[in-house]
Amino acid sequence: MTERIADDRSLDIIFREARTRNGWEDRPVAETLMQAVYDLMKWGPTSANCSPARFVFVVSDAAKAKLKPLLLGTNADKTMAAPACVIIANDLEFYERLPDLFPHTDAKSWFVGNDALIEETAMRNGSLQGAYFMIAARALGLDCGPMSGFDKAGVDKAFFDGTSYRSNFLCNIGYGTDTDLFPRSPRLSFDEACKVV
Repeated sequence: MTERIADDRSLDIIFREARTRNGWEDRPVAETLMQAVYDLMKWGPTSANCSPARFVFVVSDAAKAKLKPLLLGTNADKTMAAPACVIIANDLEFYERLPDLFPHTDAKSWFVGNDALIEETAMRNGSLQGAYFMIAARALGLDCGPMSGFDKAGVDKAFFDGTSYRSNFLCNIGYGTDTDLFPRSPRLSFDEACKVV
């Protein structure tokens, strides 16, 4: 089998040199690039291929005006400056798509009527997909500014009223600057975070 290892430059872009951006160039993100990010990230694994994440790209002035009062603290200013803010949500009816996405067995029956399993599965796998989204965005030349400081109930009412979608977290995307960039914070070492048993 051919060895498949990303080169150091790719790993720097995706992980080692990537930063959570607070400042943004006044430069739009093309819709074709948004689609390319999704078309890359969708290949990341989820349990039973359930794929519960849904993505709303907030780019218009009207949509940003609806989002702004729902953002906490400094998140409002940096989000208004970003070319796009992505609401990463979970579809709590994701299991309705399982006959198409996981046709090997009747996986839909695992979830129907089991609200606790639906919530747990959607949150775990939707969060995974949100992480895949950021990795794909960075791999395709975008910077990311993920955040959780927002009025979740307000966002759900403003953007998902009458649907089965529930917001998970937000992620500004675009071309970042060093404005308000914090010094790089430390990370736990292998020995602090891991155990081999």
